[in-house]
Amino acid sequence: MKRAHGRRPYGEGGSRSITPRSAGLTADVAADRARALQLVSVSRETLNRLDRFVALLLAWQRRVNLIAPSTEATVWTRHIVDSLQLMPLVPEARVWVDLGSGGGFPGLPIGCALVEVPGAMVHLVESNAKKAAFLREAVRETGAAAVVHAVRIEDFVAKAPEPIDVVTARALKPLSELLRLAAALLKKGAIGVFPKGQDVDAELTAAAKCWKIQTSLVQSRTDPKARIVIVRGLQ
Repeated sequence: MKRAHGRRPYGEGGSRSITPRSAGLTADVAADRARALQLVSVSRETLNRLDRFVALLLAWQRRVNLIAPSTEATVWTRHIVDSLQLMPLVPEARVWVDLGSGGGFPGLPIGCALVEVPGAMVHLVESNAKKAAFLREAVRETGAAAVVHAVRIEDFVAKAPEPIDVVTARALKPLSELLRLAAALLKKGAIGVFPKGQDVDAELTAAAKCWKIQTSLVQSRTDPKARIVIVRGLQ
């Protein structure tokens, strides 16, 4: 796939001094936003979309548990940056599938960053009705390049559109179970990009008992104990 002409890709250039869209941000969230923008660089338009997303997320969080309450003050570094760091690992990817998207991570921030890329789309798969409703509202509010599928993962994968460039999931299942859920997509050529915590070695060992996989590990930029598992090929 070729990069679209005239568009600055994620991670190049961007603005780091824009005032948050919402003047109502708490001091903790505003400070975390500033820290986040030292870790990633996005365009002014993408940052505006992310500001709208975070404001909506924190508003809905009062009635629907979308993220762990302990991470609300660090939503930018813990969730936004943690999601966006996946994009440079597969820079030519345009069509993503986010399994069990929940509060929208990692798919919604990625969808915000891909708006200006022709043909880009993030499929957010979430069977929980309340979370799917939030995701639909977030897509409308941000204009993200994303679509919500309020179905079971197995049902989506069975009828998934083609081609899919990347399949991802965050804090959903152990790696061996993720591979089972995503097997049909991975066997058709999709790349698996799965953020994992400190137990990644044990998960890889367990997965190797069930699958023949080609994997590589990348250090997370947001957690020194975490790794990102990249899966290319599955048997």
